[in-house]
Amino acid sequence: MFRNFKRIKIFFVVLILFLFAIFLASRGHVYKKAELEYGVTFSKKQAQNLGFNWREVYLSVFDDLGVKKIRLPAYWDEVESQEGSFFWEDLDWQINEATKRQAKVILAVGARLPRWPECHLPDWTRGRLKAQIENKTLDYITKVIERYKGNKQITAWQIENEPFLSHFGDCPKFDKKFLDQEIILARSIDSRSVVITDSGELSIWLGAARRADIFGTTMYLDTYSKFFKSYIHYPIAPGFFRFKKNLVRFFAKPKDWIVIELQAEPWGPKPYQKLSQTDRDRTMNLEKFKNIIEFSRQAGFREFYLWGAEWWYWELQQGRPEAWNYARTLFK
Repeated sequence: MFRNFKRIKIFFVVLILFLFAIFLASRGHVYKKAELEYGVTFSKKQAQNLGFNWREVYLSVFDDLGVKKIRLPAYWDEVESQEGSFFWEDLDWQINEATKRQAKVILAVGARLPRWPECHLPDWTRGRLKAQIENKTLDYITKVIERYKGNKQITAWQIENEPFLSHFGDCPKFDKKFLDQEIILARSIDSRSVVITDSGELSIWLGAARRADIFGTTMYLDTYSKFFKSYIHYPIAPGFFRFKKNLVRFFAKPKDWIVIELQAEPWGPKPYQKLSQTDRDRTMNLEKFKNIIEFSRQAGFREFYLWGAEWWYWELQQGRPEAWNYARTLFK
């Protein structure tokens, strides 16, 4: 009987803490529109998949949209497509062009980086032992950071992408100890902040936030679930993100919290360029774009990296400039 009473007490303590956290969430700071900062993620691979000259798309992001913050993936399978032979030309060009325009860069390194299939290991790693692949990963990360650490426009190193969302993507089994090795390595080479990212809707953030100098969440409202084989609208309000941030702050102290991936493109059962206009509109169109911008502002973040610049450009080339033109208003 005493044991049951003790359990009841613990339950009510947990419940009180939970309700207190919800109260704190409702009081979370919401920034004014003039205080917000927007950037984009750019993927050379995605631009190529859409059939574009990726360099033209990249320059348009700066020179037409006016972007001044950008996240770039240093895809391992492009940097070291042949073992021991490093190809820098394309990544050098991207970083140099950003530097010319005084744009700030978050450079993402690791085996797991933005865009499907999430993990971008070179073909030559197939069949290798786990320890061998890890050693090669560390060598590649070392090469990338050593090459670019002299560039002051690079503000942070992102280590892996949503590593705790281990069920998503075509990736090896997640190993927290190896992630810690990668983070320690990056910090030993350069003093700039380390960004660790996590899913806004499908993760609890704690493991990522504890390791991060800058914690980056994703933020999606309308997606397609392969598991349920249907389109999904997440039934959440902006306070959901304020609640999570306030709760995780009890246990983790990153110096900054950002939205590293804010949905601004469609998500369907196949690549969006192969979907009908009706199906694309189910998860992203101009109205939804504007809605998620306001939603994200109310979620209590100040800095956002939009996910979809390649789609805006694709729409522009299809004779539908609405998304591109609206994005321009955010950066200018």
